[in-house]
Amino acid sequence: MKKSAVSVLDGLFCRYPVLEECRDSVTAAFETLVGAYRAGGKVLVCGNGGSASDAEHIVGELLKKFKRHRDIPSSVAAKLRPELVAELEGSLPAVSLVSMSGIITAFANDVAWETVFAQQTLGLARPGDVLITLSTSGNSANCVAAAEVMKAVGGKSIAFTGADPSRLSEVCDVAIRVPEKETYKVQELHLPVYHALCAAVEEEMFGDA
Repeated sequence: MKKSAVSVLDGLFCRYPVLEECRDSVTAAFETLVGAYRAGGKVLVCGNGGSASDAEHIVGELLKKFKRHRDIPSSVAAKLRPELVAELEGSLPAVSLVSMSGIITAFANDVAWETVFAQQTLGLARPGDVLITLSTSGNSANCVAAAEVMKAVGGKSIAFTGADPSRLSEVCDVAIRVPEKETYKVQELHLPVYHALCAAVEEEMFGDA
């Protein structure tokens, strides 16, 4: 891990001492994400309600610059107009499953809401990809089903949940169980964690050696 990425994660625990107990799982999530990106994979993200907004937020931070400059691949830049290159940023492939209103409403209406994220995961995921699920209870059926599918296709999954053990903490490769139980308090702690992860991954993938 680059020193700049270490600094980002250390900064998270300095600002939010209550999250110190999550250090190992946050570090494991970082390593999982970097491993996927280094292998040419992508990240899928899902959640419900406020966690759906968090899913969109995470994808936004990954697809464009978060804290530092990101060069686009030189092989791509060489084929583009210089003025277009100047207005593009390096990207970390990520897909928000909650934003696809067509497939979400069609599948939920025709089949079941509980498996709508699982259907999207089945269609989009490839071995080596990562699924991030956000569920304050850790028991959201549609997130659990998506994690089960991700494992079946050869990918890995990261869960953001509250403090209690849950179905997601059982099925996912990494479970970040923040030390709160009330919904809004759990979500308040999810945000600084995923911000730190996005910043640390950006440092690892685009920062200086």
